Amino acid sequence: MPVCMALNRSINCSTKSIIMPTIIKALQSQVGRKLMTGITGIALMLFLVVHLAGNYAIFASAEAFNIYTKKLESLGILLYIAEAGLLFFVLYHSYLGISIWLGKRKARSSGYEVYKSRGGASRQNLASRSMILSGITILVFLVVHIWSFKFGETEMIMSADGEPMRDLRQLVIDSFTTWYIALGYVVVLSLVMLHLFHGAWSAFTSLGVTSKNNTQAFKLGAYIFTMVLMLGFIFIPVYIFVTGGTGSLIAY
Repeated sequence: MPVCMALNRSINCSTKSIIMPTIIKALQSQVGRKLMTGITGIALMLFLVVHLAGNYAIFASAEAFNIYTKKLESLGILLYIAEAGLLFFVLYHSYLGISIWLGKRKARSSGYEVYKSRGGASRQNLASRSMILSGITILVFLVVHIWSFKFGETEMIMSADGEPMRDLRQLVIDSFTTWYIALGYVVVLSLVMLHLFHGAWSAFTSLGVTSKNNTQAFKLGAYIFTMVLMLGFIFIPVYIFVTGGTGSLIAY
């Protein structure tokens, strides 16, 4: 019996030693990296949906946005874990995108491999050709965005129930009434829109969800989703700047 148990353990260890390197090698392949790019891309798009919903609290009651951010901060360690996970997804997605771009560039220069989109003729457009540029710009923007709002200087105010909280709402209004900040956000968010135009559709293509019968439907859905999402983000800085932060949608 002990011999059998030892043999089973040996087989299990041997199986694991074969499976793990195989999985890692598969994920490092061009196809594997595209697959993981699609998975991480969809996860980040879901985050953007949640993030946009939270941002629109600024158009609710005068305290709604600050209460929302205070509740997030009150999560403590859970918030740090979520932020660490989000950071991992962003960095891993960026790494995958850059590595795929470098691989394609190397293949083109060597002349041994020709990349064609599924279905024959090339479907490259401005969005697909600018993915690496828009992706790097977005990565830099995220650093500036987090530094400005998460760690930006704010006044401490008291909530209706007497709890102290950061006045992040006023920080957002003050920032977007500054013309170059508002303009910078609109420009970068337009690049994000361009990035998502191609990324939202290609993510499902990488996962093998699309086919000849539904490609156009998925592409149209990706465009509509991107337009609604990004125009939703762009509306906030534009509205605050145009109204000087005192528009009727902003309650005081």
